[in-house]
Formats: sequence, C-alpha cells, structure tokens
Amino acid sequence: MHIKTAEFVISNSEVSKCPKNRIPEYAFIGRSNVGKSSLINMITGRKSLAKTSGRPGKTQLINHFIINNNWHLVDLPGYGYAKVSKTAKKKFQQFITNYFLQREQLIWAFVLIDIRHEPQKIDLEFMQWMGENSIPFSIIFTKADKLKPKAIERNINEYINVLLETWEAAPQYFITSATSSFGKDEVLNFIGTTNEEVLGAE
Repeated sequence: MHIKTAEFVISNSEVSKCPKNRIPEYAFIGRSNVGKSSLINMITGRKSLAKTSGRPGKTQLINHFIINNNWHLVDLPGYGYAKVSKTAKKKFQQFITNYFLQREQLIWAFVLIDIRHEPQKIDLEFMQWMGENSIPFSIIFTKADKLKPKAIERNINEYINVLLETWEAAPQYFITSATSSFGKDEVLNFIGTTNEEVLGAE
C-alpha cells in the first residue's frame, strides 16, 4: 500500500468525541519513549505528522489521522513512565482503556516494543490485557537499526519464548526502524490487506 495522503483529524480525551464515521481504525500504542511518533512519521512518509519529543509521555490524547481518505491511524498515549501527575496519568490511562473496549471502528492495534531491551513486565501485562479482552493486535519491534542482526534475532526469540509461557501462540510481529524505514512496507501491506478484507466483508 502506498500512502498518498495523511492528514490530522482530531485530538481528544473522550471516546465519545472520536470520529463518528465507520472508517476502519488502526491504533498504535507502546511504552513511553518507544519511538512511536518517529515510527508513525516513517510509515506515513510525513516528517512531522506525529509530534516527536525527547520527553517521554508527550502524547496524552487520542489522535486521529486520516490516511488515503479510507482509514484512520490512531496515535494513543504511551503507557508506563511519563512525567505527569498521578491524576493526569490515571485520566489518560482510563481513556486508553475506554478506547480499546468501546471503539467499534477499531480493526487492529499495534503494540510497540523497543527491540533493544529484554521483555518488560509492563509490556507483557498490557499484551495480556489485550488478549484477555479479545483485542486483535500485532507487535511492532522498533529501533532495529540500533542492534546487529544476531542481537535482533536473540531478543525477539527471548520475547516470543516468554509470551509462549502463557499464550497458545505468539502474536504476529514486525521488525522496524524509523531511521532506515526498514519494515515500512510490511506494516503497510498488512494494513492494506486487512482493510480489503474488512471492506470486502461489508
């Protein structure tokens, strides 16, 4: 799939105020500082579609972008560490939960994982929650340019082995680099194929 147009639509903190149309949505979420904004900009081919920041926890709203006028890319706040008050953190963590449980337009979610690190408890717990609530998702490993191929393979295998301790099958995953655009086509082709299946079933 080729990205022809990518435009900001709306930011808000309430699921009820999200776009009312029936356009399919693909949500991107991950632990703070996982490189989500850079990945979104790389995938869409827009340098500043999603605001990047050196400060973890910058995204604190549900951000909708319309892609090719036929699907929404949804940029969600990171879970975990963020330099905000406990009250503010609790608030936007709640609307993340509400989004996943209430948003009928959501087709698929991408959980971003920094490939450089060993399996993190907060990531594993979040994916467990997604599974328990039957929310379809894939893993996107980010920052692959920071490691050599053997280290990438080792870290992914470690993650998959940990997941298989409690999962019958590991989720599908993609390996990406916002710096080199590695993995861009695979992610976009997956979205394109899924969109065709969804729209064709209607």
